[in-house]
Amino acid sequence: MSNFPWKKQKEAYKDALNYIKGRQQGTITSMRTSWEKFNDATIDGLEWQSTTIIAGRPGTGKSLIKDQLVREFFPLNQNTNFGVLNFELEMVGQVSAIRDFSAVADKTYKQLCSAGEIISDDIIKLCHEHAKIVTKLPIDVVDTPCTVNEIVEIVTMWFEANAKMNGQVKIYRPGIVTLDHSILVTKAPFEKDVNDMLYNLGAAITKLKKKYPIIWIILSQLNRDVEKPERNEDGKYGNYINDMDVFGADALLQHADTVVGFNRPGKRGIRFYGTDQYIIENENVLVAHFLKARNGDVRMSFFRAEFHKMSITEMATPAQRQKKNFSKP
Repeated sequence: MSNFPWKKQKEAYKDALNYIKGRQQGTITSMRTSWEKFNDATIDGLEWQSTTIIAGRPGTGKSLIKDQLVREFFPLNQNTNFGVLNFELEMVGQVSAIRDFSAVADKTYKQLCSAGEIISDDIIKLCHEHAKIVTKLPIDVVDTPCTVNEIVEIVTMWFEANAKMNGQVKIYRPGIVTLDHSILVTKAPFEKDVNDMLYNLGAAITKLKKKYPIIWIILSQLNRDVEKPERNEDGKYGNYINDMDVFGADALLQHADTVVGFNRPGKRGIRFYGTDQYIIENENVLVAHFLKARNGDVRMSFFRAEFHKMSITEMATPAQRQKKNFSKP
């Protein structure tokens, strides 16, 4: 191995040829999701050694989206041996688990907590059976506050602990690392403010994804600017989420491969969404703005949040409001 800090360009071309050959033969695949619109906007799912940022205001369903992605990766990608490391900096682990039971039992969080009506033993049994399956999956959780440096240390330790030797070569098990969410990372004493921390976080995730077979899924907030009344008037361009709406955009976006901003227009009283004036039926309609797709396609897609059973499903693009045609006098 060369001691120089550079390598020949031919190495990159050799890696690229091996990659597209592996994709052709099916030996290299992305992590597919249950949402075909999401798969289509990306490279048939999330590519390894990539970073996806999911952004939205509180109540949009960011954590629900992340949890569903992780939950469904295992049955949808059974030919891939991988593990998951969840940094749960917002929710207590127990709450996250009950939300998972909610999706399986088709019961609300409130119902599972016997608030109002006592839950049946059959539902408890169903949750027990699900827990037996889920707890066997290679999923690890970090739920204590961490600085960027501590996240780097933990992720490095996790990959090294799950590595195996093949002769003289170390083989790393692929891993999906989630962070819920970016602004909850603890600011280190040497970091001036949250933006300084986010710049360091972005640099760290890029360094780690170059070293390990990793997929980052990072949750982020949207700026409060999206709450302004003028951005929530029916049929305005301001309804749409743009890349500068992502909190700490300058710090994080340059390190991301895919950025999706989720909006929930019905929650803010928008009936006709954007200049396309899509008809918003209720508060459960989610609009996914693919703001950056380094190797895919930017677009807008629609989903339905079924919060009562902690599930997100695809939906058809809504009809558009018929614009009035005024004849000239």
